[in-house]
Amino acid sequence: MGRVQVELKVESVEDLWAARKGEILPEAVRTVIIPDALADTGASTLCLPTRVIQQLGLKKVKERTARIATGTTILSIYDIVQFTIMGRDDKIQVIEVPDGTPTLIGQLSLEMLCFVVDMKNHRLIGDPFTGGEHIVDLL
Repeated sequence: MGRVQVELKVESVEDLWAARKGEILPEAVRTVIIPDALADTGASTLCLPTRVIQQLGLKKVKERTARIATGTTILSIYDIVQFTIMGRDDKIQVIEVPDGTPTLIGQLSLEMLCFVVDMKNHRLIGDPFTGGEHIVDLL
């Protein structure tokens, strides 16, 4: 089928709020650009490697049991980040994955930005149901 990789920008929401309040300069907002994040409809949410979580200064907020291919495991869930793909942004908590694991953009993250995976052409596209637009769906 092939892989769909996109550029992902991730920012510390805590820093964005501090910049908005004038406590830090906008240039001081911790930001990481991942040029090859994997759009993975098999994952549920945004998964970041440990080193990216550390670069953003995120704090662990809870742990949760997760089903994986080999059974179950305990995953660490971290602070909310702002994530941007192709000019569309939203906010979400992130799950930690080990360094060496690709950054995963899961199905919920894609839906939040009204993207679907076009496997035929190996790219993300705006959801045809929304006319390709980024909308809030309350249905």
